[in-house]
Amino acid sequence: MRTSGSTELDHTHDPSARSCVPGADGHPDFPIQNLPLGLFSPEGGTTRAGVAIGDQILDLAAAQAAGLVTGDAARAVTAAESGDLNGMLALGTGPRRALREQLFALLRADGPDRDRVPPLLHAAASCTLHLPARIGDYTDFFVGIDHATNTGRQFRPEQPLLPNYRHVPVGYHGRASSIRPSGVPVRRPHGQAKPPHLDAPVFGPSRRLDYELELGVWIGPGNALGTPVPIAEAAGQVAGFCLLNDWSARDIQGWEYQPLGPFLAKSFATTISPWIVTPEALAPFRIPQTARPSGDPDPLPYLLDEADQAGGALDLELDILLSTRAAREAGLPPHRVARSNARHMYWTVAQMIAHHTSGGCNLRPGDLLGTGTLSGPDPESCGSLLETTHGGKAPIRLASGEERRFLEDGDEVILTARGLREGFAPIGFGACRATVCPAPVYPAPAYPAP
Repeated sequence: MRTSGSTELDHTHDPSARSCVPGADGHPDFPIQNLPLGLFSPEGGTTRAGVAIGDQILDLAAAQAAGLVTGDAARAVTAAESGDLNGMLALGTGPRRALREQLFALLRADGPDRDRVPPLLHAAASCTLHLPARIGDYTDFFVGIDHATNTGRQFRPEQPLLPNYRHVPVGYHGRASSIRPSGVPVRRPHGQAKPPHLDAPVFGPSRRLDYELELGVWIGPGNALGTPVPIAEAAGQVAGFCLLNDWSARDIQGWEYQPLGPFLAKSFATTISPWIVTPEALAPFRIPQTARPSGDPDPLPYLLDEADQAGGALDLELDILLSTRAAREAGLPPHRVARSNARHMYWTVAQMIAHHTSGGCNLRPGDLLGTGTLSGPDPESCGSLLETTHGGKAPIRLASGEERRFLEDGDEVILTARGLREGFAPIGFGACRATVCPAPVYPAPAYPAP
């Protein structure tokens, strides 16, 4: 059964399959039906490629050395010997699928080589996870129409969506150098802002620090400069997905973004979940594109493909959780601030890629695309505090009794994602989390007292 592009449902999605790895069956993120790719360092060891299975990580190089990975799957593992996954991502769908199929057979509870698996495993809790690839370029899109409407309404009540939104996948070139894996703290940035009660801008730590709930898209083979990727072939450029938190300093952003768009308000940090969840793993959660309501203009022909419209969207439950310092000291669990879904993307990933390359821009293996904030249509599904608190005018109340308009030092933001569909095993992405640290001491005047 073909679902979309190069992804198909097959035996690796069998919900009855059981793993020989203890604790993998029913794992909230990494059962045998997922098998995401990443880079890890065991305690005292070097960085290497691995696959998450339950609470363990399978060492791919060790599996290959043991003769348990062969053919195209071995090509994929060999391509990752440089210490990142860029070479593996460049190989495209075939070797990646072959690796998935061989690992699925190896890790099954009834697999013939199941007794050879334990020496290949490392406890994830004792390992360090890294960025899975060298990110040469990072582009952030704006495909969440509810987020675009909610934020636009605050600044342009008479016209929340600009005229181009329904015709072109809007994006901007982000900063790849400040992308960090889950768990790395985020330092509050300094910048210029102009509070409404002042006549001139001031410089100091951001007072309106925010998160943004997004998906990240990893690019696979890429395209040559000057050679656009046709929409019908765009799905083949996708190597996998992650969660992405596009940290935003709203006060800095509000002052600097005109006329050229985001700059320092976005470039200080981006956090991603460290595992690459492959298109093959997400095949059961493909759905028709429904975020474009009846009556909206059809995409231009270079952005329109029947198969992509039939199965190019994703049904993924997305959660935002917030843990304050006071809540942690009181032993309280993280507070769920919002729940949204990837189905609210107005433009599909294939449309993002087709448009990105339409002018001849070359994408390269390991490049990262952000979807933009994926809010839903309800107040409980807002993907940023800017929306949830109406620009800070209506603070949210947490289970700890605290209130938040924007993020405070010590706050930890946790993003999660799960694919849920009846008849299939649920899978997740692992957490995308980071704690806000105070701004560094800076030899410049701070904000004047309000």
